[in-house]
Amino acid sequence: MENASRLNSFLANPPKALWTMALPIIAGMMVQTLFNVVDIMFIGWLGADEVTAVAFVSPLFFIIIGLAVGIGSGITATIAQSIGRKDKEDADNCADHTILIGLTITVVLSVLGIFYGRELLYLLGASGHILDISYEYLRVLTFGIGLVVFSLFFRAIMAGEGETKIPMIIGLIGTFLNLILDPIFIFYLGYGVRGAALATVISQLVMLMAYLFIIFVKKSTYISFNISNFKYSSSIISKILNIGIPSSLSMLIISFGQVVMNRIIINYSTEAVAAYQIVSRIDMLLFMPILGIAIALTTIVGMFYGANENEKLLSVVNYGLNRAFLITLVSVLILFLSAEKILPIFTSSTEVINVGITYLKIIVLVYPVVGISVICSRVCQALGEGMPLLITTITRVLILTAPLSYYFYIIGKPIEWVWFSQVFAIVIAAIISYTWMRHYFKKFAIV
Repeated sequence: MENASRLNSFLANPPKALWTMALPIIAGMMVQTLFNVVDIMFIGWLGADEVTAVAFVSPLFFIIIGLAVGIGSGITATIAQSIGRKDKEDADNCADHTILIGLTITVVLSVLGIFYGRELLYLLGASGHILDISYEYLRVLTFGIGLVVFSLFFRAIMAGEGETKIPMIIGLIGTFLNLILDPIFIFYLGYGVRGAALATVISQLVMLMAYLFIIFVKKSTYISFNISNFKYSSSIISKILNIGIPSSLSMLIISFGQVVMNRIIINYSTEAVAAYQIVSRIDMLLFMPILGIAIALTTIVGMFYGANENEKLLSVVNYGLNRAFLITLVSVLILFLSAEKILPIFTSSTEVINVGITYLKIIVLVYPVVGISVICSRVCQALGEGMPLLITTITRVLILTAPLSYYFYIIGKPIEWVWFSQVFAIVIAAIISYTWMRHYFKKFAIV
């Protein structure tokens, strides 16, 4: 018997639907963050060279993950709209095309990794002994590229139909398996960084097998695959990529912006860079609830838009914005009042602590605005429009933050001016995001 769509239950209680989706997403992100910390801790026990070698591989895999997650947002929004229109055939067809996109990405990236991996690492700055270790790590991970891409794509498909608990559980299984395998392969079997990569690939394989079992064997999802009846549609590919590619590029720009800011801030002091990185990690933890709400809204707004339920669409967007604003407001109060106690947890350097406290107390003032910006951009994606996120990111990172920060350094301003340039850029980006969202609400006759 065919599984039922979640559309009716979402329409019956949009706020409940939002939290039903968002909470597993938030839990999954927290576990993943914990894994990243522990994984680098195990590698760190091998030595500084190994940590440095892995650091050179990280940008390459950030590109892969950024591409898969970005296109995944297009998959989620496209499937959600089809389900909202009660067009299951189109939703299934979107899922079939996801397989085609995934195969294409896997082949292209795997070929690049296998034949040009060493050259890419050299271009990123790895050389000598570090290059050898980096390539040893990358060579194993390359064979797991398809596992990563398809795991993220299947997660996106499930998110499109409103299912986030199963991906969370599968993510937990993969994460804890990796944590168990890491010390076994790295230390007990003596494989070193190659063992860390092998543990990651095996964990990804288990996660992909779990997705395949749930979708193709147990058939627990609303979406079903009909590969034998597959008919290529350029319009479906276009819809997915129109949302996904701008999202992927946005993630790359943010990563590039981090590199640029490090280069600017290092001119003040290495302690300033350390403070910047520590506060950035605190940012990641703080915005997990906001990202959870934003990702959940992508599905819900997409469904409501497809179903032409404009009143409920506006209601759930307002609800999401209000809750995000309240959550970040509480976080601002906590972080502002306890900054002097939080920073010493991450470092014992007095200068890093002092710079970090100042930066944290400045940047937290615009946290509620960041929440609004993230949600507005995700709502635009749910409506099928990916460019607002890209334009907003370019404006914030490349047009405002980086040039202003460098200008203030050149004219001899203290580092606080660099922090305030970020505040200014964030406020402008939020205004742009909100304006884009209102524009599409009017364009599509939602309001």
